[in-house]
Amino acid sequence: MIAIALCSRGDLCGTLSPIAIALMPFRYTPNMKKRLNRRLVVMLHNALRHFPELEGQTITVGYTRTHLGAAIREQNLIRLRARKVTYNTIGHELTHLVQGLNGIPGGEKQCDIWTLARSSLFCDDAPTYLQLPLQLRRHWPAYASEVHALCRRAIEVRKTYRNYIRWLEQELAELSRRATTGAKQLELVLDSSLKF
Repeated sequence: MIAIALCSRGDLCGTLSPIAIALMPFRYTPNMKKRLNRRLVVMLHNALRHFPELEGQTITVGYTRTHLGAAIREQNLIRLRARKVTYNTIGHELTHLVQGLNGIPGGEKQCDIWTLARSSLFCDDAPTYLQLPLQLRRHWPAYASEVHALCRRAIEVRKTYRNYIRWLEQELAELSRRATTGAKQLELVLDSSLKF
């Protein structure tokens, strides 16, 4: 088992005392304990800072081999891959735990929207369920902040327009179109004196 303390800056500070370990908001399943690494523990703590709704609750973190992640709200359980996990996946699964609270609706696309809108921390990888044009998915880092802003706006749009997911996906398609038409076309200039 890895016991890690986080300094106020979020850096690793060394090991925790047994009392501090008991106060940690995460409990790890035996399968996850075998695979647990420093990077994942730090990511979990950094992500949890953006979920005040979960303050004071113990979250069980299990391992999954078949999916990027999974969540069971009734058990306060999330399952993650231990390697190559992203903040987006962690945030998505934590969002599942708070769906139904504070007006966050259920559903996978809704979960993607609320995760991306919650913090730019969760924009390190493209969402899984939202319909994203290939241009945005392939070049995600270039569009992440714009998608973050669009997701925040979609939550506002939802207050007056129930088809806010359709609205968002149309805005994402438009963002891709603007990017594609705005890109400069490469020109190939051929020397007419060359013989083929």
